[in-house]
Amino acid sequence: MKRVILIHGWEGSPEDGWKPWLKSELEKEGFFVIVPAMPDPAHPKMKAWLSHLKKSVGTPDKDCYLVGHSLGCITILRYLESINRPIGGAVLVAGFTSSLGYKDLESFFKTPIMWEKIRQNCGRVITINSDNDPYVSIHYANFFKKELNAESIIEHDMKHFSGDDGITKLPVAKEAMMKMARG
Repeated sequence: MKRVILIHGWEGSPEDGWKPWLKSELEKEGFFVIVPAMPDPAHPKMKAWLSHLKKSVGTPDKDCYLVGHSLGCITILRYLESINRPIGGAVLVAGFTSSLGYKDLESFFKTPIMWEKIRQNCGRVITINSDNDPYVSIHYANFFKKELNAESIIEHDMKHFSGDDGITKLPVAKEAMMKMARG
């Protein structure tokens, strides 16, 4: 059975924004979906988040897909660096590769990102960015395209894709996941 793990972002939760909707939609399509509550989301630490994601995934395989929002995206990338078996793919929503100037996020960026290792463990990446995200510059879409050969989707006027922005459904994420799972 194909399974999807949805990883929320900084100060997020499994019940926040579009994650409950996407979980329900993917379950209707026959996926097994979990949305783990990441540890201490107000004060995230990479080691704790990575450990929690590893437990949530269990044994990685080609039927495992990861969907991350914001800080959940770098958590996914750090996870992909740490495994030795490829997964089916990843969808990165509002992902970034630096602390964006926030001290609370620095633990995720203390070491360089191992792009080659990530490519070995995740052949398919789709990124979703907004043209007016107040936190994550659109240039990250091009960066992921260059480093991971990611397919890039740019949405108009979706801000940071968060519940605070009024985003409770994200059809583009469902479409990306379905496209990826079909091969």
